[in-house]
Amino acid sequence: MIEHDLPLHNWQNTLEEISNEIRPLLSKGKVADYIPELGTADKQAFGISISLINGSEYYVGDALTNFSVQSISKVFSLTKAFSILKDDLWKRVGKEPSGNPFNSLVQLENENGKPRNPFINAGAIVVADCVVSNTEDSLNLIIDYIRELAGNKNIQLNQAMLQSEKSFGHRNAALAHFMKSYGNIESDVDEVLDFYFGHCSLSMNCQDISRAFLYLANHGVHPRNNRRYLSASQAKRINSLLLTCGTYDAAGDFAFRVGLPGKSGVGGGIAAIIPGLLSICIWSPGLDKYGNSLAGVKALELFTTKTGISIF
Repeated sequence: MIEHDLPLHNWQNTLEEISNEIRPLLSKGKVADYIPELGTADKQAFGISISLINGSEYYVGDALTNFSVQSISKVFSLTKAFSILKDDLWKRVGKEPSGNPFNSLVQLENENGKPRNPFINAGAIVVADCVVSNTEDSLNLIIDYIRELAGNKNIQLNQAMLQSEKSFGHRNAALAHFMKSYGNIESDVDEVLDFYFGHCSLSMNCQDISRAFLYLANHGVHPRNNRRYLSASQAKRINSLLLTCGTYDAAGDFAFRVGLPGKSGVGGGIAAIIPGLLSICIWSPGLDKYGNSLAGVKALELFTTKTGISIF
């Protein structure tokens, strides 16, 4: 990854400009409600936080308001599984964009129970199984892991969200049982789903998430605690998957418009990194038809346009 000389740039002014420009978009998009607890989010909420590897931080709007991380947390479970299994992980989950909705069953059947990538739901459930099958007290372990990455010991599970996930997670249960029938889930399905629903139900804010992603912007070493979470090669591979698969079947459009590796969640958050420079998290609950934050994608597009920095 290319190291950037930190530019002389007024980051705060840029964030405030973006916040003002995207305000008209907050009335557009649709808050996710297929998990009822998600439907309680304030559609007018909007926040941005950036964390630079040199320690500087900037934020605007609702950046310190907690929201449901949902699929953003898949990055952390993937990091843990990859650090445990190394390249053996890819025997169980692929590395290709899906081109289908994130909860598709059809593709999984066509490919004999091996998910196309670790960020669609089926892939994340396999990753969850990899963690559960190789650790003790897996959910508490991953929560402490995420707290450490974010530098915030107060990150908690949203119990109402967790119950809503479990009560309405029938398709995810179907995916897990289907993969179990192919031998691609090793542990008890309910235990795997408890872990998966659990990490997706964490409440974090933009600042927590931008801080947590810094290790991916810094070759696998978190600059806030100088701890290595991945090798430089592993970090490069996760970043490549974020670019090609992190925003589901809109990944091509996201790369075209934004030009950064990023991961979205149906709670309205999007996290992204500029290798060698910074990580950023944007939150706006109104989603586009692909399940990505409508205003969030536009805000990231404005960010790379205004700063003139992307990976391309």
